[in-house]
Amino acid sequence: MKNNDLQTTYTVRVPQNKAGVRLDKLLADEIEGLSRSRIKALMDAGHITLGSKVADDASKKVRVGEVYLVGVPKVVAAEPLPQDIPLDVVYEDEDVIVVDKPPGLVVHPAAGNQDGTLVNALLAHCGNSLSGIGGVARPGIVHRLDKGTGGLLIVAKNDAAHEGLSRQFADHSMDRAYYALVWGVPKPTRGEIEGNIGRSPKNRKKMAIVERGGKYALTRFKVIQVFGDVASLVECRLATGRTHQIRVHLASIGHPVIGDPLYGSGGGRGKRAKLPDAARAAIDLLDHQLLYAYELGFIHPRTLGKVFLKRNKSLFIKMICDKLETI
Repeated sequence: MKNNDLQTTYTVRVPQNKAGVRLDKLLADEIEGLSRSRIKALMDAGHITLGSKVADDASKKVRVGEVYLVGVPKVVAAEPLPQDIPLDVVYEDEDVIVVDKPPGLVVHPAAGNQDGTLVNALLAHCGNSLSGIGGVARPGIVHRLDKGTGGLLIVAKNDAAHEGLSRQFADHSMDRAYYALVWGVPKPTRGEIEGNIGRSPKNRKKMAIVERGGKYALTRFKVIQVFGDVASLVECRLATGRTHQIRVHLASIGHPVIGDPLYGSGGGRGKRAKLPDAARAAIDLLDHQLLYAYELGFIHPRTLGKVFLKRNKSLFIKMICDKLETI
């Protein structure tokens, strides 16, 4: 980034009494107005350096006398434009908003989805009350749901809320539970699935359980309802939050989510023929996985009280389940 693109540059020398402190904590303590989540975003963007090297490890323990340069970019107008897209708001106050995202709605604008996203909808709904993280004035989304996954998603409306919520995601203290309609019936009917998740070496568009590298992932599951040996409704609780975690883990035990365009290949072999006609017709028309984030619990970043939100399985999953009950 060019120097004229920076709003301010800070120089932070590690004092004697801060030796051994995490780098992100040191910088947040020393630079007024920068939260640890903002510091992490600046690291990821390469705006924090130690000597000639980029400092991008937030957990690094600092040493006395080290000098860090922190460049804070100018806040620029949000690239996405506000769009009047209907939102199913489940909870909202001055700090956070929780929406029930429908399957098919993309969270962030990206190549192929420049508008019509949740970000566009939030910009219209919340106006200027949204968190500007990483030097870009845009909604403070602290987690996301895949395009084809529906359900509860929380957004920070200011930097303080973003910091508090991001910390809960980082330490896995936020409660998140999903309903998944899968092929077959997992046995045992409850348990844990572990396995580091990283980019698939065979298909860069997919994630996979990898033997080396990746990030540790743990999913706890429980079968809620069984439809013969053809399908089952499974509750999944995230102990970690990795990209495509539930979809990868369920596929790894031979029970992929029905309708999953990436990980569902072959999951319904031999079972599709057993489906009732109405269920088969509905499943054949699917363009997304039957996965729904139905439960969300978090500590409110301002009041520190517990907020617990829960919805029944999505109408679409319920409709498929109703058609499967005749098996």
